[in-house]
Amino acid sequence: MLTGFANHFATEAVPGALPHGRNSPQRPAFGLYAEQLSGTAFTAPRSENRRTWLYRLRPSAAHPPYRLALDLVANHAPPPPPNRLRWDPRGWPDAPTDFHDSVLPMLHCGDAEALTGAMVATYAATADMDARAFVNADGETLLIPVEGRLDVLTELGRMTVHPREVACVPRGVRHAVRLPDGRARGYLVENRGALFRLPDLGPIGANGLANPRDFVTSPAWFEDDERPYELVQKFMGKLWTTTLDRSPFDVVAWHGNLAPWVYDLTRFNTMGTVSYDHPDPSIYTVLTSPSDTPGRANADFVLFPPRWLVGEDTFRPPWFHRNVMSEAMGLIDGQYDAKAGGFAPGGLSLHNLMSGHGPDVATWEKASAAELKPHKVDGGYAFMVESCWPYRATEYALNHAQPDYDAAWADFPKAVLP
Repeated sequence: MLTGFANHFATEAVPGALPHGRNSPQRPAFGLYAEQLSGTAFTAPRSENRRTWLYRLRPSAAHPPYRLALDLVANHAPPPPPNRLRWDPRGWPDAPTDFHDSVLPMLHCGDAEALTGAMVATYAATADMDARAFVNADGETLLIPVEGRLDVLTELGRMTVHPREVACVPRGVRHAVRLPDGRARGYLVENRGALFRLPDLGPIGANGLANPRDFVTSPAWFEDDERPYELVQKFMGKLWTTTLDRSPFDVVAWHGNLAPWVYDLTRFNTMGTVSYDHPDPSIYTVLTSPSDTPGRANADFVLFPPRWLVGEDTFRPPWFHRNVMSEAMGLIDGQYDAKAGGFAPGGLSLHNLMSGHGPDVATWEKASAAELKPHKVDGGYAFMVESCWPYRATEYALNHAQPDYDAAWADFPKAVLP
């Protein structure tokens, strides 16, 4: 169990595999190889430093050269117009497709080379990754299932991720995804900037929002498999491939504070007003990746879960606004309370910086006339990946956007002055 993102954890799949008192003894137990995985610079402040020591069957450096498999940057189009954009959920592929091959980049911002920004993608997989693994050098990976569980195998253990849960695989950690339900679809977020961490709570105090104790990592697990294994690496927006002569999941023991984790979104402790006015959506931040400018996030993962609304004389759905941050939004299940239609689970929307947006006409009319009794927004989980950088849409995304999204804000009546 994660008790804080800077704490240290230790686990071993074979008793005696984890050394005590030394990170890299001259002769690790059982002939294992000691290897450090660093998620931050060596000289990062101790409270921010993330690294883990691995004790594995073979060093990860033992592999032939990579060869270029796919240039993802070629799918990056010029900046789109400053229009609001929205996409329908993806369908299932016609042929069996594993998780890695099913990932479809939709939006990206910042620069992988400058270690800034994020990428938002969708996935729709129908086959296991068998004798195949993936490693992302461009950023850490946040998995957001919509339908179907994900069995995520990593160098530091394995974890099962359900819809209404999210999982994070750190930058540089080799992993594979298998499908216990036969197929799965959802979202994938690549955070290229500072590592995700819990936001400061400020005047909220010591408790609330996402609690550290609810982030769970898995015990050590390893796979002693001598079959050839394809290893795909994402590096600078391109996919590279090589072949190992064994499974990359051969870590027998590890200790450190850089590890994959799973978080149950239903445990989010939602904050809100108990008097009047609608709080800023930052009150729903689960994770933040800060930028060099305080208060201006490289990426925020924000959740809109079931919650009570009790504000008096208050327009309760999200209000109309323009924002210096850019907002990519997805829907895990249910219905988003700012839209009456057109936004389904697995869908995606984009409101870039300073693009006006808010509720559609039907939602505005209903909320403006509602009797303001205590009301629970129930049954739906929406999320937002907010960034200080403007998002670009991929060529695929631009060619598959809903053609009439702007109509959501058509036909508002003009205010009548006295």
